[in-house]
Amino acid sequence: MTIIGIDVGTTAVKAILVDEAQTLLASASVPHPTLSPVHGVREQEPDGWIRAVEAALAEVRQAAPEAYGRVAAIGLSGQMHSLVTLDKDHRPLRNAILWNDGRGAEECAELTAAVPDIAEITGVIAMPGLSAGKAAWLRKHEPELFGRIAVVMLAKDYVRLWLTGEVVTDMSDAAGTQMFDERARTWSERVVAAVGLRPDQLPRLVEGTDVSGELLPSVAAKLGLSAGIPVAGGGGDGGTGAAGIGCVETGQGFLSLGTAGVYVVAQDRYAPKPETLVHNFAHCVPGRWFQMGALLNGASPLAWLMKVLGESDTDAELAAVGKDYGAPSPVIFLPYLTGERTPHDDPDARGAFFGLDQATTRTEMVQAVLEGVAYSLRDAQDCLDAAGAIVERPGFLGGGSKSRLWARIIATVLERPLVRYRGADLGPALGAARMAIIAKTGASVVDVCTAPEEEETIMPDPDLVPAYREKQAIFRKLYRAERATRRD
Repeated sequence: MTIIGIDVGTTAVKAILVDEAQTLLASASVPHPTLSPVHGVREQEPDGWIRAVEAALAEVRQAAPEAYGRVAAIGLSGQMHSLVTLDKDHRPLRNAILWNDGRGAEECAELTAAVPDIAEITGVIAMPGLSAGKAAWLRKHEPELFGRIAVVMLAKDYVRLWLTGEVVTDMSDAAGTQMFDERARTWSERVVAAVGLRPDQLPRLVEGTDVSGELLPSVAAKLGLSAGIPVAGGGGDGGTGAAGIGCVETGQGFLSLGTAGVYVVAQDRYAPKPETLVHNFAHCVPGRWFQMGALLNGASPLAWLMKVLGESDTDAELAAVGKDYGAPSPVIFLPYLTGERTPHDDPDARGAFFGLDQATTRTEMVQAVLEGVAYSLRDAQDCLDAAGAIVERPGFLGGGSKSRLWARIIATVLERPLVRYRGADLGPALGAARMAIIAKTGASVVDVCTAPEEEETIMPDPDLVPAYREKQAIFRKLYRAERATRRD
């Protein structure tokens, strides 16, 4: 028996093939574009995800044809919050509005006025990044289209619809819509009504470890798989990323640097602390929740700087920083290129370099970007600590975790050791595969969702902690100054 895990990420679809022991047999990653025609708009074509899934699975099939022929279940993961709107024939009415789209702030304020306890119900204050604010924005700005909506769903669930014909989501992805009653693990009729939708326009709910549907014969023939194999509920990438590194028990946690950044701590009960701007969401495994600091700007500011510098060799730039690294950069960088959630809930926040002079080098600017993201993670950690979600040795994964230098900087800024795991780059795709293993076999969550082997522990540099504390204080003042320029 082999298992497929599919992760519909923000920049690419990743597919992996594993055996019953979760050994990686093949993998593929196929990029898909983000459309940003005007400032603050971030959209993707839903059918582009389907094309990317087909291409990724074709690569996996070519790499391991015999193992691919033994696939017994499929698991799904995907970018959270992205709003997909379908008509009565289950065809997209428009492009999906992504999690990092800045529209909807005014509508979020209106939702809060309509449902004053929305944060207690949904685990976080109303934010434009979540699906509810996007749907409310559509109701106001595209009313004709809004009136034709038959179904709203999330990114991975559009892939599920194509695979199975079922309109289903799991608890963790539903949690990120801000239309979900986190404690009861069901849709909140009050919030759904405030958005202007009806419960029948929302997907059926399952746990991530449940079977959500079976592979359609027509799709199976196209993919070279067996018709009728189960497709698990899966999860939003926050939940599946946690499951992928065994973060399912209270106090286990990790931070991940992908396009965005997340700092996640698992728990066995719903304990919202909305005043800290920490997200408290249902996990993709039954009877579990997680608290999360959500950063809109993870590794993406570094990719942005490389583009601005006209540099394609990021490793060379990081090596240049590491060569003489021994102190914080004299330059400070605000990484808020697409606004920010934790701890600011500020979709209009913007980035900045501070402290430039004639002697500033590109290496100092690259280092400043690494440190700016680390300062943001420290802000998120302080929020989690205030919410009682303290993790002493967080795991470290995502594309940014591949840089040992960045890990060292982050560990020092956080003043906590970071654990790097072997195979952690499989991330949410492995978590999706794990959901499929449980759905297929009935195995227990704790037996399947184990922590990978530890590769190394990155310790904070005690000699640099005081200097980074000083820089952190300046970083926070700079954000307040940047915000003030927009309020004048």
